[in-house]
Order: sequence, then C-alpha cells, then structure tokens
Amino acid sequence: MRKTGMLMVLAVAMAAPALAQSKLSGTVHCAKADPEYSIPVGDKDGHMLAARKAACTWDGLQIAGMAVKAGNDVASTEITGNMMRDNGYHTATADNGDKFTVHFTGNATMAKDNTGAITGKWTFVSGTGKLKGIKGGGTYKGKANADGSADVSIEGDYTLGAPAIKK
Repeated sequence: MRKTGMLMVLAVAMAAPALAQSKLSGTVHCAKADPEYSIPVGDKDGHMLAARKAACTWDGLQIAGMAVKAGNDVASTEITGNMMRDNGYHTATADNGDKFTVHFTGNATMAKDNTGAITGKWTFVSGTGKLKGIKGGGTYKGKANADGSADVSIEGDYTLGAPAIKK
C-alpha cells in the first residue's frame, strides 16, 4: 500500500510541470478570403450573412517548443452596415506537423475602403501529437487591409494535457 501511494505522488509530481500554464503570442497574416460568399438578409440595406475561408501564415508563434507556420480561417460573419461579427475556427500546423484548432469570436469596424479594426477572443478546441489535450485561450486584435487581407496579433496562454502514465 505504501509503495502504491509513493508511485501516485511521483506520477502527480511528474505530471505537474506538463499542466503548468505557458504564455504565447504571435502575429498572423491571412490572405483575402477564397472562397467568400455573402447573402443579403433582406430586412434592411447592408445587413448580410457571409462565409469565408482564408489561408494564413504565422510569424513568431511558438507553442510547446514548435514553430507555427501556416493555418486556415473558416468563419461566418454577420454584417450590419460597417460592423461585422465573426464566429469561426482557425486550424494551424506546427513545423513538425502537429495541429491545433481554436474557436474565435470577434468584431470588426470597417471603413468604406475595406480597412478596419479587428478585436476578439479565442479558445483552443483540439490538438494533435504533442498538442493533444491542449486547453487555454486569449485575445486578438489587428487590422483589415484594403486588399481583403488581415494582420492580427494574438496573446494568450495554454496548458498541455498530462502525459500518459506507463504502467
């Protein structure tokens, strides 16, 4: 019984560093959406629902010792005049092939030239490889560019799932 108790304490002590929160930050550039669809709601001018997918490249994002280089945004948007409300997912790939997906919600205020300010929140929803069981989230802010692309900075934190205990 005493040996079993010591093994449990040892297992918990070894798992604790893996559960520690880690900070992350980086910037992402998402190209103009392709494809992109919009449908007028019909209740008033400028009220539309839209869907889009955009290819993205990351700069400076390190997670679990891996560099993140590429990703894709898939989102739906409600547009009312110059205001946009986004709801979507971003799936990114680290340099070793591991992936993570986040869910994001945010807002943008757009000018007539298609530029604007973007803000929102995101939360991890899944991961593969070293990122399996990832938890956490954060915020983002950035700008929409006249060419339809966007540049966004993210900040947040994460914890990785506990490593499997071998019997």
